Amino acid sequence: MPLFEVSGVVVVFALVGLALVAFVTELVPNDVTAIGIVTSLVVLEPWTGVGARAAISGFANPATITIIAMYMLSAGVEQTGVIGRLGALLAEYIDGNEFRALFATVGTAGPIAGVVNNTPVVAVFIPMITDLAERTNTSPSKLLLPLSYAAILGGTLTLIGTSTNILASDFAGALIEGRDGIGMFEFTGLGIVLLLVGTAYLLTVGRWLTPARIPADADHVSEFDLSDHLAFVRVRSESPAVGMSLDAFDAAHPEIRILQLRRGGDARAGPHADVPIEAEDVLVVHGSLQAVNRFREEADVRHLVRESVTADTFETTATDGTLARAIVPEHSGYVGETVEETGMDDFHRTTVLAIRRGSELIRTDLRTRTLQPGDLLLVRTTPASARYFRDSGELVVVDKEAFKDRDPEASVEEIDEKPPISEKTPLAVGILLGVIGVAALDLLPIVIAALGGVVVMVTTGCLTTADAYDAVSWNVIFLLAGVIPLGVALTETGGASLLADLLVALGGVLPLLAVLFVLYVAVGILASVITPVATIVLAIPVAVEGAARLGANEFSFLLAAMFASATSLATPIGYQTNLMVYGPGGYEFADFIRVGGPLQLLLAVVGTVGIAVIWGL
Repeated sequence: MPLFEVSGVVVVFALVGLALVAFVTELVPNDVTAIGIVTSLVVLEPWTGVGARAAISGFANPATITIIAMYMLSAGVEQTGVIGRLGALLAEYIDGNEFRALFATVGTAGPIAGVVNNTPVVAVFIPMITDLAERTNTSPSKLLLPLSYAAILGGTLTLIGTSTNILASDFAGALIEGRDGIGMFEFTGLGIVLLLVGTAYLLTVGRWLTPARIPADADHVSEFDLSDHLAFVRVRSESPAVGMSLDAFDAAHPEIRILQLRRGGDARAGPHADVPIEAEDVLVVHGSLQAVNRFREEADVRHLVRESVTADTFETTATDGTLARAIVPEHSGYVGETVEETGMDDFHRTTVLAIRRGSELIRTDLRTRTLQPGDLLLVRTTPASARYFRDSGELVVVDKEAFKDRDPEASVEEIDEKPPISEKTPLAVGILLGVIGVAALDLLPIVIAALGGVVVMVTTGCLTTADAYDAVSWNVIFLLAGVIPLGVALTETGGASLLADLLVALGGVLPLLAVLFVLYVAVGILASVITPVATIVLAIPVAVEGAARLGANEFSFLLAAMFASATSLATPIGYQTNLMVYGPGGYEFADFIRVGGPLQLLLAVVGTVGIAVIWGL
């Protein structure tokens, strides 16, 4: 190999190494890393062989455009309320039974994720599943991890089930002679087998391995261990607070937040209220024990140490405020901003009381904390704000009760009524099925069918243009568009050939079936450490070239890389849906390894054998 080519391989491998480190450590967001890759490839063009046009080709790639369209189509179906209505039906089915709740979770999320992007499916299901856990007196931890895994497995059912499938189809057309891509249902048979195997595991071994991190009867105060950070104080007659408005008094004491004012049998949510404070009013304040003690002395109020603040303090007396949990999704505009910079407090009357980040619980200096994807926030908010967060996609509000304007005289039946279904539901579902049908019958390329479906959804009123753009996880799109040229560089410089040598070497000592299994496992591990999208871009060119040099079935090796990338279960960082349930389930990192590791290995065995039987070696 000429020296110039060797140096090109070294440069590209160095970029790949730096990208992997950046993806794992997340020192900067993954999409920013991807854009950095694009820039670096062009700056180093003499070695990478990637010019400006090739570097930005990922943005015009059919897979990228198709994924954008599928995000929009999924949003159109989700907004009809049909998935939300499913929650009410499931509640009737489970009838208070824990096993039924688990079966209903896995049995519904998986098939739906086969035709609707699994990330919004999990976002809609989390509040529903949390409610089911409460109805069955079950720890939500026992249901949320199976929810994520079922949605991931559902993505293997169809070509549009997940972005990695669509990307693999584009690679199949480009790298395998005689192929235009992958058919809509070409691998559905094996996907069904994987889903059934995964379901059986989650209902048996997985059920036993999944921990109950959050107690079934835990309220929000105990779940976030806030008993020492919430307190009742009574305003003395000589206190400077008397006569001041609640919001002004709160602003004068930045170390604490006044969450509620109680006067007799009435309560007002704070701190955004201009009601004047009177002597003998009781205030509910939030802050560290030291901050509350300083506030007590400065404001001349009496700490009611024998009375404890609980979740019921907010649920039963204040009609304009409630406690709720909310997840920061990857595509939220709040990611990278401090709590204060988000404007939640100033513009949405929402106070962050605690942040759960994996197993870490943050309860102090909250205004200066920078939010990260997957953070679980405990907030004191209002129904109007909760609906805003849900509709804007800035937060995924976990607790359904947060959306309801509470009437003290309302019956339980009125509060728990079934969510409405839009009159556009049949039309939106029909459009999605039409897109699938047109693509399956090869009447149009899937990218054109999907874009046409978006046009029809918008023109028929199923989806507004604003909602369509908001539905797209643009960070995923930029990540995808950024790593695609890295795959081009691997191929152009011979880096893919060099890695393929490893497969060829394995083929010299192992049978082809074992080589395919090793590839499946290796790609699955890589996808669990970095994103599946980045993994498949790097793995498929290597898999296809290695298969060609071994004289093996190139399509089989491509499918192994595709299925392995699409089923990364062993860590919370490998797949978006794992990150989404990380906080609400109170999981530890090791929980994903303990529950998802054996399942991922089991799927590697089943997937390898299935590919060999159906498509051959």
